[in-house]
Amino acid sequence: MLEALQAMDQARLEFSDGGLLVLNITIAIIMFGVALEIKMSNFRELIKSPKPVILGVISQFILLPLVTFLVIIAFWGNITIGVAMGMILVAACPGGNISNFISTLSKGNPALSVSLTAIATISAIIMTPLNFSIWGKLYEVIGPHSNNALLQSLEIDPIQMFKTVIILLGIPIVLGMLFNHYFPKPTNYIKKPIRIFSIIFFMGMVVIMFANNYDYFVKYIAWILLIVFIHNAIAISTGYSFASLFKLSRANRKTLGIETGIQNSGLGLVLLFNPKIFPPELPLGGMMIVVAWWGIWHILSGLSIATYWRWKDRNNNE
Repeated sequence: MLEALQAMDQARLEFSDGGLLVLNITIAIIMFGVALEIKMSNFRELIKSPKPVILGVISQFILLPLVTFLVIIAFWGNITIGVAMGMILVAACPGGNISNFISTLSKGNPALSVSLTAIATISAIIMTPLNFSIWGKLYEVIGPHSNNALLQSLEIDPIQMFKTVIILLGIPIVLGMLFNHYFPKPTNYIKKPIRIFSIIFFMGMVVIMFANNYDYFVKYIAWILLIVFIHNAIAISTGYSFASLFKLSRANRKTLGIETGIQNSGLGLVLLFNPKIFPPELPLGGMMIVVAWWGIWHILSGLSIATYWRWKDRNNNE
C-alpha cells in the first residue's frame, strides 16, 4: 500500500488552464448560491441561542483538523506526504455547500446548518490558510518525512492563500448577501436552481478531472477509497459526538455531524491548482486525488447517513 501511495504522490495530474478557469468560476457561483441562503436574521438568532453555533465552529475549525492529525498519526507509517497533506487541506476547508440540503433531508436543524455554513464560509478566509499552515508545519516538524525535499517545498505562502480565499469566498459571499437583501423575490426563484447547478457542475468537473487522469485513478483509487472513507466517517462522528457531549438536541447533533463531515473540497482543488500557492512543478498527485475523491464521497456519505437517520427516526416514532 505504501509503495503505491508513494508512486501516486509523484504523479502530476493534467488539468488545463481553461478547466481551472471554469473550476474557479464554478466555486464562485457555488459560494454566491450559499450566500443567497444567508440573511441577517440568521446572525440575530445566533445571539439568542449561541451554544450550538459556537460548538459547530469549534467542531469545524478546531476539532476536525486536530482529529485529522490524530488519524494521520495513527496511520503514521502507511500514509505518504501527499495523502497526509491532502487530508489536512480538506480539514482546513469550510463546510460544503450541500450540507444545508443534507441537514434538511436528515431532519436535522436547517436554520442551524445555514448559520454554520455562513459563519464557516466567512471564517474560512482566515481559518483555512491558518489551519493548513499550522497543521502542515506540525507534520513537517514531527512527521516521519521531516527531511523530505517535497515536504520542504510544500511550505506555502499563507498570504497568497488568504488572497485567493478572499476572491473565491469573500467576494461571492458579499455579492450574494447583497443580492438577497435588495432582491428577495428574484433570490427565491434562483437559489434552488443555483444549488442544483453547483452540485451537478462540480461533480462534472471532478469527473472530467478523473477522465483526464484515468490511469492514475484506476491505479490508486482503491487505497484512496479506504483512506477517505475512514477520514470522512471520523469527521461525521466527531461532530455528532461533540454535540452529544454537550447534550444538544438530536436534530442539532445531526447538523453538527453533517457540517463537520461535509467539506468544501472544491475550494481545496482550486487552491491546489493555483500555481502561486502550489508550484505546478511539484508532484501533487496524492493531495489532488484525496481532495478530488472527497468531493464525490462526502455527497454519497451525506446522502447515506441522512437516509439512515430518517429511517431510524421513523422507526423510533412507530
